[in-house]
Amino acid sequence: MSSPASDFRFPIRVYYEDTDAGGVVYYANYLKFFERARTEWLRALGVEQRLLAEQTGCIFVVRAIRTDYRRPACLDDQLVIRSSVARLGRASIDFSQACERGGELLASGLVQVGCVDRTTMRPRALPAELAQRLAPLEPGSGTD
Repeated sequence: MSSPASDFRFPIRVYYEDTDAGGVVYYANYLKFFERARTEWLRALGVEQRLLAEQTGCIFVVRAIRTDYRRPACLDDQLVIRSSVARLGRASIDFSQACERGGELLASGLVQVGCVDRTTMRPRALPAELAQRLAPLEPGSGTD
C-alpha cells in the first residue's frame, strides 16, 4: 500500500446524465460522487475492494448517510470531492466528504461504512493491515 493522504481530493466533471431537466445535478448523484471518491481514495492507498474481498472476505456496506445540500452543481461544472476519515472504529469507518466547485462548498456528507463478512453479511473487524493504514488518518491521531 502507498502512503495515505488524510484529505483525498477527487475531480469529477458533471455530465448530462448527472443532471435533471434543468441542468442541475440530481440530489442522489452526489452520493454516487461520494462513492466514487471513497473508492478511488482506497485505490490510491493500494486497496482494491475486489481483491480485499477475495483475500480477506471483507466487504464494505454503507450503514448511514447524512447529507447537507447548499448550492447546486450544474452541467459541465468541474467539481472536487474531498474525503477524509472522521472516525475509525473496529469494524467501521466514518467518512467526512464534501463536494466543491472552485473552493465553494456545494454539498457535504458524513458516510458511515461498515465492514462485513461477504458470506455471512455480519459485522467483522477491519483487516489489520487496512486498519493500520487508516489509523494515522483519524482526527486526533497526531498526524493531522
